[in-house]
Amino acid sequence: MIEHRLIERMLKLIEKEAARIRGTNAIDWVFIDNAVDFIRVYADRTHHGKEEDILFRELAKKDMTGEENRIMGELIQEHILGRKTVDELVDAKKRYFAGDHSALESVVSRLELLVSFYPKHIEKEDKVFFPAMMQYLSLDDQERLLSQYREFDRNMIHEKYRHLVEELGN
Repeated sequence: MIEHRLIERMLKLIEKEAARIRGTNAIDWVFIDNAVDFIRVYADRTHHGKEEDILFRELAKKDMTGEENRIMGELIQEHILGRKTVDELVDAKKRYFAGDHSALESVVSRLELLVSFYPKHIEKEDKVFFPAMMQYLSLDDQERLLSQYREFDRNMIHEKYRHLVEELGN
């Protein structure tokens, strides 16, 4: 949940940028690239990666209620929506800088979707799902998961830059 606080701070910056773009009709491509990088690497791959690859897999082994399984499925679908929205943002930015100035509205609407979607997602995790899941995890389970999270984080920087080198090499 600590990671959610940094994501929320970034969302406030994205919200300000969306309003600025609406007011000026000009896209700051550096901001967009940095926002995309943040969402893809920190919010999605790092944060959601720990949830999907570690926590949700562990919880799938537990005898959760149908409602709890439904909420976990919703969270996964919301992660997919976030990825799709960022992909659409990147596509719209590319179209805009290729000369399609009508893509400006798509850029802004994708930013605004991220700003409206993520706080609800975070609230569902923080106030509904995560507290309910603690009943399924012993203190030993929690310590083991925290250790796996740290290892996951430690490997992220290597994964990010290995992918960068691979992309640049193509």
